[in-house]
Amino acid sequence: MRPERTGGAVEDLLPAYLIVGTDELKRSVAVKRMRDRLEGTGMAEFNIDERDMTRDVAIDDIIASLNTLPMGTDFRLVILFGCDRLAKAVSEPLVEYLANPSPTTVCLLVADKLAKNTRLYKAVTKIGAKAVVNCAPKKSWELPAQVAAMARSFGKTMPLPAAEELVERAGENTRLLENELRRLAQQVPAPVIEVADVKRLVVRTAEAKPWGLLDALAARDLPRALELLELQPKGTEIRLYMLLVGRIRELIVAKALDARGAGRELASYLKVQGWQVKNHLIWSRRFSMAELTDALDAACDLELALKGSRDSNLALRLWITRVITG
Repeated sequence: MRPERTGGAVEDLLPAYLIVGTDELKRSVAVKRMRDRLEGTGMAEFNIDERDMTRDVAIDDIIASLNTLPMGTDFRLVILFGCDRLAKAVSEPLVEYLANPSPTTVCLLVADKLAKNTRLYKAVTKIGAKAVVNCAPKKSWELPAQVAAMARSFGKTMPLPAAEELVERAGENTRLLENELRRLAQQVPAPVIEVADVKRLVVRTAEAKPWGLLDALAARDLPRALELLELQPKGTEIRLYMLLVGRIRELIVAKALDARGAGRELASYLKVQGWQVKNHLIWSRRFSMAELTDALDAACDLELALKGSRDSNLALRLWITRVITG
């Protein structure tokens, strides 16, 4: 039986953590925070062992490393990357180790995904309530606010529209977004990073998604809608048509429920999450019911044009303009 953890810098640490989720920035911050605790001792080189579990794994070596005593400091850090789908011959020795872990080692298991019903996941949760570090990515609509907050760490202020523009151009990978923010902070001398700065300095590398176009249509923002339409991949007009018509139908439902005082039932009525329709009621109030039904009627002609016209983009552009301007 190993001794209990008592005293020293290691007393507030659990012997194992599962850092799980696809947000690379969150994961790297969680790992770095633990590494920093050892870096300050000057003995990190002797007390940090990193392993890639997606390659040929010498599990006996890893277990031995987990049981090795620290050198010149209070604890040892073993970081196991790629713990998503470990073979049973690898995961079972880890499960056995976690049942009685070394009191002077912190084991970080890092994974994009790990099912909660696996023995390894359950073994980590038995370590303590805070043993699982959730690094799930933000939902797409939450990212701009996160980016604006990240900008402050570089000494800059970033309004939400500028953050939205950055996400649209750079994509949703938080590590890439952090890199772009760092570069913007260096290149923009003003204390505020504006939309114009993002457009001027950030090359669009992310493929435009249709959701911004749907939102611009619903918000009756014609310049934005036409700008985003031009960024959509060629040959996707039929798909865009289906999505845009679907949004019009959602606004009709939202307007009808709003008129009955039942707007709060929209998400359950449409069988979606609340965040997916968080602005629908506001947007629906910018249209009359007649305008929305007219948009559906005009969509019938648009469908014929998309299937028979050589210039589907123009047909879609004209319909969007008609819907927004009324």
